[in-house]
Amino acid sequence: MSTKKHPKKIYLPEEEMPKFWYNIVADMPSKPLPPLHPATKEPVGPDDLAPLFPMELIMQEVSQERYIEIPDKVREIYRIWRPSPLIRAYELEKALDTPAKIYYKYEGVSPAGSHKPNTAVAQAFYNHAEGVKKITTETGAGQWGSALSYATQLFDMELQVFMVKVSFYQKPYRKTMMNIWKANTVPSPTDLTEAGRKILAEDPDSPGSLGIAISEAVEIAVQDPQTKYALGSVLNHVLLHQTVIGLEAKKQMEMADAYPDIVIGCFGGGSNFAGISFPFLQDKIKQEKDMRVIAVEPESCPKLTRGEFRYDFGDTIGMTPLIPMFTLGHNFMPPAIHAGGLRYHGAGAIVSQLLKDGIIEAKAVHQLESFEAGVLFARTEGIIPAPESTHAVAQTIREALKAKEQGKETTILFNLSGHGHIDLGAYEKYLEGSIHDYSVTDEQIAENLKVLDEMGFPKA
Repeated sequence: MSTKKHPKKIYLPEEEMPKFWYNIVADMPSKPLPPLHPATKEPVGPDDLAPLFPMELIMQEVSQERYIEIPDKVREIYRIWRPSPLIRAYELEKALDTPAKIYYKYEGVSPAGSHKPNTAVAQAFYNHAEGVKKITTETGAGQWGSALSYATQLFDMELQVFMVKVSFYQKPYRKTMMNIWKANTVPSPTDLTEAGRKILAEDPDSPGSLGIAISEAVEIAVQDPQTKYALGSVLNHVLLHQTVIGLEAKKQMEMADAYPDIVIGCFGGGSNFAGISFPFLQDKIKQEKDMRVIAVEPESCPKLTRGEFRYDFGDTIGMTPLIPMFTLGHNFMPPAIHAGGLRYHGAGAIVSQLLKDGIIEAKAVHQLESFEAGVLFARTEGIIPAPESTHAVAQTIREALKAKEQGKETTILFNLSGHGHIDLGAYEKYLEGSIHDYSVTDEQIAENLKVLDEMGFPKA
């Protein structure tokens, strides 16, 4: 059981907020493979991405520079909630009777209640700087959609959000947040796009998926030169912007006279996991620090733990470049779990390469275990985590109990990527016993991956 030698909350002075984002590509022993044009199978260049993104973000996407300066305007907005606190989970440690020291970086203090504004504000800034009037995007549980809604209204830009249908109805107040921040939010798949109409023709009751919503958002963006597309995870520039989390955490851990043996983040496409872990991975790669870094995904969407590393579309219909990723196949339809932000078939190229090289590891958690962990965390630490974040909590509890079994002092750091105040309906269902676990069979995964072979997609 831990004794209190340090403050519970560790605040970084505002003037020490990072001035640069960290680009892990500069230090990776094996660089990520390039995205490919689906027709030619040749590497995609900046001109291929120009219909979707402003040029500054494209340059960040392909950058090999170690540090990229955060614009003054972005830092000014960050100051509304950053630096976010690092908190020692003394009460959770006590409940688990573990010798482990548990720290968490709390991103629920942002206006949207999650880590997502770290990149939403940056993407809105760069689009506005290039004269973009409208942005389209997708969102799963609504964390990304609400964050981008907040960011675009700061720059007086129009936003069209395609929200995964099952989450649209599971989490109605996310839609309300987006509407308050002037976004137009619709349940995907819709009849507004060719992609949506195709899906609905095949399955009128489709619950939707992030892959489908991406297809719809991309389709709208490429049809209008005044409209660009923004993505909340997966891509290199998105992960880059999130490293402000880990850069702050490194300074705060130093203030606590501690350093993590284990760093944990939940995993959908990679944004919050990258945010907390990449700055520490720099130490693992460059200084050979003895540290485990764990990405935690749902058992119902197990691309890292049971998927295959190969080229695949980032969306369902096939409008994006081919990305080298761990994937379950772009046609994979995840079960309707409440952690909507983790219901994605693939993983970002950077994280996929790190996993392939054994620099990070991946674990999977069932839905019931994640909610059990979330409730325990709420009853001990007082914060109700977002369903996505409960996966990181669950793995943290696993590691803390392992430390107890081994009688080993272990320091664990995880990213509490958002609060669950707008997810209370999911917790209510858990408490009344109406939430269930979902599993995916090997046959289902193999059938989806077989499609990639039939399409002639190269293996990474």
